[in-house]
Amino acid sequence: MNKLFFAVLLLFTYEVFPQQYKFIYSFGEFESAAAFIINPSGIMYITDGGTNEVYSYDTTGTLLKETGGYGWEEDTFDDPVDISASSLNVYVCDKNNHRIQRYDKDLNYISQLSTRNDNNSDMQFGYPLSCTASPQGDLYILDSENKRILKFDVFGKFIQNFGGYDAGEFALQDPIKLAVSPIGYVYVLDNSGFIIFDQYGNGAAKINLDESIINFNIIFNHLTFNSITAVYHLMLNSADKLHNKLLLTGWDEIPPVQSSLIFNNKLYLLTEKDILVFEKTGMN
Repeated sequence: MNKLFFAVLLLFTYEVFPQQYKFIYSFGEFESAAAFIINPSGIMYITDGGTNEVYSYDTTGTLLKETGGYGWEEDTFDDPVDISASSLNVYVCDKNNHRIQRYDKDLNYISQLSTRNDNNSDMQFGYPLSCTASPQGDLYILDSENKRILKFDVFGKFIQNFGGYDAGEFALQDPIKLAVSPIGYVYVLDNSGFIIFDQYGNGAAKINLDESIINFNIIFNHLTFNSITAVYHLMLNSADKLHNKLLLTGWDEIPPVQSSLIFNNKLYLLTEKDILVFEKTGMN
């Protein structure tokens, strides 16, 4: 049994003592926020499906920039469903325009990637639901039209696709989101469970969940995943591979959670209307 498979067998074992986080402030004013991410420098990026815009904030809640609006020309969107960020680049999944738009860290438009009309069917993608860059700079795209993952290098050159109908037990059924771990494993949320591939597209493990998980993020080694009412956390580099259902205090009734992430001992929850910030207070 390989080490990764053994690790994920334990991944969804609960920790006895949950981590506790206390609400400290909120920021943002969105119409229908869909996704968010934070880059290593602490700049947060949010997509709003209601306004078809992308926003950047610092972690104190100061708005840095907004861009976009409805359309099909460059720097406009038709349902920006997901966003990914590295130190230098930001990638936005422009779902109904069948493309990924690339920006610099200050949200200045750079380029776009669209292959739906390409003659090579292996590299075609449509209605992209999620995208993320690996530590090596490779770009992974979740192609919902063909239910597979496409991999491009840092220059936009097609490398491979995987997870399609020919992937056997690791074939994607109803994929929602993907993310890449610091050591290069690709995690895909599919049918409220995780399917995990190595960096070469080989299936490594499958995890079935009892709860309806709708989103997740990987920031450094923090894997945070959530239903609309509960948030869970796992340290990917932890030897015990136990995860916690986080205990949230200081807020009477948390609105439905769209997404979640942990950065610098703070928990950030994305709702449709704003971002709630919680501070780690210890163990219960």
